[in-house]
Amino acid sequence: MQEIFNRYIQHLEAERNVSPYTVRNYKTDLLDFFQFLNKKKVASLEAVDRKVMRDYLSHLVEQGIVKASIARKLSAIRSFYRYLVREKIIAANPIEMVSSPKLDKRLPSFLTLKEVEKLLSAPDPSTPQGQRDRALLELLYAAGLRVSELTSLELGQINLDSNEIRVWGKGSKERVVLMGEPAAQALRNYLAQGRPKLLGEKRSQALFLNRYGQRLPERRVQLILEKYAKQSGIGKRVHPHLLRHTFATHLLDGGADLRVVQELLGHARLSSTQIYTHVTKRQARKVYLSAHPLARKKDDEPEDKE
Repeated sequence: MQEIFNRYIQHLEAERNVSPYTVRNYKTDLLDFFQFLNKKKVASLEAVDRKVMRDYLSHLVEQGIVKASIARKLSAIRSFYRYLVREKIIAANPIEMVSSPKLDKRLPSFLTLKEVEKLLSAPDPSTPQGQRDRALLELLYAAGLRVSELTSLELGQINLDSNEIRVWGKGSKERVVLMGEPAAQALRNYLAQGRPKLLGEKRSQALFLNRYGQRLPERRVQLILEKYAKQSGIGKRVHPHLLRHTFATHLLDGGADLRVVQELLGHARLSSTQIYTHVTKRQARKVYLSAHPLARKKDDEPEDKE
C-alpha cells in the first residue's frame, strides 16, 4: 500500500501538476483513510466496499469533522481509486457510487472597500519587506490571484508596460490577468528597491522573495495577511482567498459582466463564478431605487414634458 501511495503522489506532482497545497491535502486525507482501514483490519484496497465507506463516514462524523472536510476527503479517495483502476491495480472502483454529504450553501465573505484600503496601506514602504508586502497585497486584490499563482510568479510573467500578468492556474491553464495603476506602481517600487535588497548576491527569477533571497512560500503569504489584518484592526479572518473573493465581489458589484469575471478568475465553469453574484446591501438599494418605477419619491420623478 505504501508503494502504491508513493506512486500516486508522484503522479499528482508530475503528471497532473497539482499545487503543493493540494498534494499536501491529498496526503493527509489518504493517510487518515489508510489508518482507518488498518484499524478496521481491511485486508486490501480492493476489499473496500460501500459498507467500509459508510463506516468511515460515520467515523468522521463522530469525530466532529465538518461536511466540507468530509467531502474533500471523499474527493481525495475517489481520485485515488480512479488512479488504481486506470493503472489496473484493481479491477473496479468500489466507491464510485458513494455520495458526498450535501454541503450548506454559504455566500463567500469579502472585505469592504474601506477594509481593503486599510489593509493595503498597512505595510511600511521604507523597508524591503514592506515594499514586497504592499506589492503582493495589491496584486492579490487587483488581479484576483490564487495564492499558488502569486507565489509561483516569475519576472518574465510581468508586463508593466501593459499592466498585464501571464498566469498559469489550475491544470496548467494559462490566462492573462490585469492590474490597476496602484498595483503596478507598488510592483515597480518593489522591483526597483525592495527585491534587489532581498535578493542580495543570489540569483532567482521568482518575483516574490523572502529575506533569504528565496521564493516566498504560500504559508508565509498567509502569515503576512494575518499580520496586516491584525495591525489594521480588521475583525475578520483575512486569508489570500478572501482577497480573491473580494476582487470578484467588487467587480460584479461595480457592474462587471459575469463572463469577464470568470475569465479573470480562471474558472473553467461559469457556475464557479456565480457564487459571487451576491451584492452588498448598499448596491442592492442603489439598483432598486434607480430601477423600480415606484421606488422613488414623487418629488424625484422626472417631469413628463409631452
